[in-house]
Amino acid sequence: MRLVTLLLSFILVTYSSCQSQTPAVQQDKSSKAIQVGAASMQEYLLILKDKDVALVVNHTSLVDSTHLVDTLLAVGIRVKQIFAPEHGFRGDAANGETVKDAVDTKTGLPIISLYGKNKKPYPEQLQDIDVMVFDIQDVGARFYTYISTMHYVMEACAEQNKPLLILDRPNPNGYYVDGPVLNMELSSFVGMHPIPIVHGLTVGELAQMINGEDWLKDGAQCKITIIKAKNYTHLDHYSLPVRPSPNLPNDQSVNLYPSLCLFEGTVMSLGRGTPYPFQIVGYPDPTFKTVVPSTDTITFVPENIPGIAMNPPQEGKQCYGSDFRHTDRLGQISLNHLIAFYKTSQKAGIPEFFNNFFDKLAGTKQLKKQITANTSEAGIRASWAEDLRKYKSMRKEYLLYEDFE
Repeated sequence: MRLVTLLLSFILVTYSSCQSQTPAVQQDKSSKAIQVGAASMQEYLLILKDKDVALVVNHTSLVDSTHLVDTLLAVGIRVKQIFAPEHGFRGDAANGETVKDAVDTKTGLPIISLYGKNKKPYPEQLQDIDVMVFDIQDVGARFYTYISTMHYVMEACAEQNKPLLILDRPNPNGYYVDGPVLNMELSSFVGMHPIPIVHGLTVGELAQMINGEDWLKDGAQCKITIIKAKNYTHLDHYSLPVRPSPNLPNDQSVNLYPSLCLFEGTVMSLGRGTPYPFQIVGYPDPTFKTVVPSTDTITFVPENIPGIAMNPPQEGKQCYGSDFRHTDRLGQISLNHLIAFYKTSQKAGIPEFFNNFFDKLAGTKQLKKQITANTSEAGIRASWAEDLRKYKSMRKEYLLYEDFE
């Protein structure tokens, strides 16, 4: 009864406060607000009641404007510890920056890093836990590491026979599927599954696929319960209420991310260390002023920004390049930008355009070979077609929401 009373009080307080706030949801054309899984508390509180709970969360784990940790503690759930992915619990660690174990100053809860010395929870870290909860906002790209963290959490839970509750959230790039399917010879933390760059799944749907396709170690199965997002379909364009990581500050960067992230595997700067990461691309050579005619030109100087950009590519150098901040929304991966910058680099006499990271991001060794061989974008896409067809057919088995096809 105490839990029910607290829950009712919480709902009333939240409802009242939300009258003067913008809720953390996206309004669709039918005027029904999209509601994240974490907001459907009536569907999962009984699962957590009287249990010792661990949370895999970060700064995106919000119920309206309140963090899930605070929300659960307010209704009497026994939260024992927090597991944090890349960028940390508060989302203030730069890309690639080691996240250290810590203690949350607000709640006193221990924070265990899953982006430091271990990326998978140790057995002893789950020993006294009854239920694990995963609630993190993804952006729908294979190389975005939150889904790799989910994979390892699923694997650890399966091995220790712990149930996993997934509070699902919409995928802002969930309205299309595109890119080469990962060759598992190139499997890494930026690509753990044989899926295309843009996979078109929510984390809940992907978790079902991971189980269903036996992708966990030794074919282990994780006991998962998924609390679906409400009023969401793969036809929707979902606007994120908070930046999902330090270098994705707005909807435009999130939309461009699957295409422009491939530049991380080159010598180009894609705006890390500027106000416009994943929205501009350039290099410290005036030759790059007019690479992509359909975009505005821009000059910029990447700088080290603590918690956002540590030693960004081309730091301290004036770069010349293309500004994508006002380009149309993409419904497929754009390779023309990458091809254009590669061709310009050859004209500028840059000896090495690609670095060793490119093949891991692409998930295939073929893409770099195709670009250096001057294969057209249409020709490259044709080489993906059959693998994408097979993936899309498999994907349909795991969908929880109305699809775009």
